[in-house]
Amino acid sequence: FFSTPTTPSQIRLSLVGSEMCIRDRACEVTLQPLERFDLDAAILFSDILTIPDAMGLGLHFVEGEGPKFSKPLNTLSDIDHLYKPDVGSELAYVSDAVSVIKSNLNGKVPLIGFTGSPWTLATYMVEGGTSKAFSKVKGLLYENPKHMHKLLDVLADTIIDYLNSQIEAGADSLMIFDTWGGLLSKDEYYNFSIKYIENIISSTNTSHVPIIYYSRSKSNFDMLKNH
Repeated sequence: FFSTPTTPSQIRLSLVGSEMCIRDRACEVTLQPLERFDLDAAILFSDILTIPDAMGLGLHFVEGEGPKFSKPLNTLSDIDHLYKPDVGSELAYVSDAVSVIKSNLNGKVPLIGFTGSPWTLATYMVEGGTSKAFSKVKGLLYENPKHMHKLLDVLADTIIDYLNSQIEAGADSLMIFDTWGGLLSKDEYYNFSIKYIENIISSTNTSHVPIIYYSRSKSNFDMLKNH
C-alpha cells in the first residue's frame, strides 16, 4: 500500500478531483480502518458527489471549506441541459474500486457501497457547495418545482445505474445518504426526497443486497418509519 494520510482533511485533500476514487487509493483508505480496529464491515471510500462531477460540474475541494463546484446549476437552462452520465464509463473507477476492495477483503467482512440521495446531491449542485442557508435550492423548489423535479429525476435515474454497478462489482450492502433531508417540511420531504428514494430502491437489483437509508431529519422521523 501507499503511505496514507490519517486525518480526514489530509485524506480528502490527497484524493481531490479526478484522483478522488482512483482504484488503488480508494482501496487503501477503505481498508485502513480494518487494520486498526475490529470492525463489522468496510465502507467504500469515495465521495457522495461523484455523480455531479461526472455530469460536468467540476468538483474540487478547498481546505477548510469542503466541496465546491466550478460550474453549479445557476439557471433553469443549466438544468435543462444537464445530461445523465454513462455510469459504465464515466464512473467505472468506482465499480473498479469496489471489485479491488472485495478481492482484498477476501471475505473477512462485508463491503458497503453508497451514494448520496437525489435531494442531497441537488443541494450541492444548486448551491455550488456547502451552505448554511440553502437559499438557492429552496428558491428553486418553491419558485420552479417542475425544474426541481426534473433535476431529481435525472439524478435518481443515474443513481439507479450507479448502485447497480456497485452491486455487480461485489458490494454486499448499500447506503443512501440523505444528509440534507431535514431541510424539508413533512410534505416536501416525501415529494422531493422519499418518493425518489422509493423509486431507487424498487429499481435497484437488491434482492440479496440490503439498503441502509441515512437521514439527519429528526422532524420527519415518523414519516420515515412508515416508509
